[in-house]
Amino acid sequence: MKKPTFKQKFQYWFDNYMSRGTIALIGGLAVLSLIIIFVAAAVIRVGALAMAGESAPSFGEAAWMSLMRTLDAGTMGGDTGPGFRIVMLLVTIGGIFIVSTLIGILSNGLEERIEQLRKGRSLVLENDHTLILGWTPQIFTVISELVTANESRKSGAVIVVLADQDKVEMEDAIRERVPDSKNTRIICRSGSPMDMTDLEIASPHTARSIIVLSEGNDPDTRVIKCVLAITNNPNRRSEPYHIVTQIRDPQNMAVLKLLSENDVVQPILTTDLIARVVAQTSRQSGLSVVYTELLNFGGDEIYFKQEPGLSGKTFGDALLAYETSTVMGIRRADGAILVSPKMDTRIEPGDSIFAIAEDDDKIQLSNTRITPDANLIQRSAGASKPKPERGLILGWNRSGPIIVRELDNYVVKGSELLIVSDVDNLEKQILRDVGKLKNQRLKVMEGDIRDRALLDELGVTEYDHVIVLAYSHLDVQEADAITLVTLLHLRDIAEKDETPFSIISEMLDLRNRELAEAANVDDFIVSEHLISLMLAQLSEDAELKDVFADLFDPEGAEIYLKPIGDYVKTGEPANFYTALEAAKRRGETAIGYRLMSESHDAAKAYGVHTNPKKSEKVTFKPVDRLIVISEG
Repeated sequence: MKKPTFKQKFQYWFDNYMSRGTIALIGGLAVLSLIIIFVAAAVIRVGALAMAGESAPSFGEAAWMSLMRTLDAGTMGGDTGPGFRIVMLLVTIGGIFIVSTLIGILSNGLEERIEQLRKGRSLVLENDHTLILGWTPQIFTVISELVTANESRKSGAVIVVLADQDKVEMEDAIRERVPDSKNTRIICRSGSPMDMTDLEIASPHTARSIIVLSEGNDPDTRVIKCVLAITNNPNRRSEPYHIVTQIRDPQNMAVLKLLSENDVVQPILTTDLIARVVAQTSRQSGLSVVYTELLNFGGDEIYFKQEPGLSGKTFGDALLAYETSTVMGIRRADGAILVSPKMDTRIEPGDSIFAIAEDDDKIQLSNTRITPDANLIQRSAGASKPKPERGLILGWNRSGPIIVRELDNYVVKGSELLIVSDVDNLEKQILRDVGKLKNQRLKVMEGDIRDRALLDELGVTEYDHVIVLAYSHLDVQEADAITLVTLLHLRDIAEKDETPFSIISEMLDLRNRELAEAANVDDFIVSEHLISLMLAQLSEDAELKDVFADLFDPEGAEIYLKPIGDYVKTGEPANFYTALEAAKRRGETAIGYRLMSESHDAAKAYGVHTNPKKSEKVTFKPVDRLIVISEG
């Protein structure tokens, strides 16, 4: 093999050196500049000694003169002597080359650095931040809620987003949808949340909580991989991670339980949760708004507090002990959650109460006790015997089978349910997924739910409840468009008939709710919005998981909106202490009320008032509702 020549070796060395980057290039130019300066200084020194003897400049002075001409070509304007001018001219030409090259290198280096920053690959050096992994439309609601939750932090807070998206595009989208981040800094980084190397960029080991969003065609698999990348990371911390996420398939819950042995992993079963909310809301208008009020950070939230002053007293005593907070239940010292327990349940030392309040420091025992007005409390009447119901479901999605089963738990024997959709082979699918029903007769019909003639033929007004489900197999906007058209037809039918029936609709995009409000629908369930609210809540307080699980579980205590006239006299001013006492006598926990005169006013939370000030008097109307936690 022929040996490389000196020229080839030098060329190879030069290529490697040039590839080292901006710093190496600047260093090379600095060395070249010094060589030119010192050579020129030596020539000037030697030449001047030969001609002028003692009047020759020193080596240092000659070097300084060369340096000045290297940096500024105009400096040689006053030079004299042909030899000196020739040397300085050569120095100046070399300086022009060096300075121009340096400017180019610095410019290119700065552009490379900006491009590197734009790629979002620099390491995040934060502590106690909230880390969001993934990118879906849910992220805007999650960030908005976290920004609101962080307002009370005097030192501010940090949210870090890691997703397989362009950093600048993520920042622009967040800035557009969340224009005011207040005291929260939002940092975006590009990378795959499932890649351990990329994950390190977002500093997950110093995060106080991690939210894993469900994205892609197989979202559950991506969630499991992200959680594995965190919990099985060789660089993981010794303390448990607090991870909040969402799962569609119940079978995957067992996998996440295996991963949560050493960490706090809290998955939300989204399909099951939304189905339960839809089923419950279809039978009592306004319930979805109540859930939204409890889950968002915009109003009052649920907080835990140990109250030594209540030790030894009953839960019934605790209900009337606060003026600006509404007690919901007790957390035992061993962590057990009791939502609206029996009124004679004792609060033991070490127990905590959990209540709806503006902030945790606002949960304070009232110094003055206002006695409920016994004259305004209605006597408990015997419950009327429930009647069979007729329900209609228009549209279909993956929550459908659970909705049908949930409805079967609420209605009495002899009830009917009709499902209308244009999904192929829906009847076989329903029979397979729903199973045997005990209280409802189920019928399936194929048809376009937007067809007015079909809706008229169905006799919509003959049904007690109408549920409009968004098609999950379609694009979000297309699915919501079908829902909107159907709702407009239903509202027009309702206005032409005096027979009352409730209309419940599921929306996929929160922004489409404003368009749908023209239809005056009784309730909207924006599925992804509710899930996003719960993700934000659990990321701030992991202990809320058991409270929410109990509230949404049909086997436990649930939230109901009942006619307020069954509790207090209508048409006369009554404070909330009185309504609270009336519910207490029935073994129920009142947490607010709904004024139907405000039911279509978004600015007033559609009439829902949770945790009202108990001493303020309100004149209720027979159509108004009392919001209670009860077992039936």
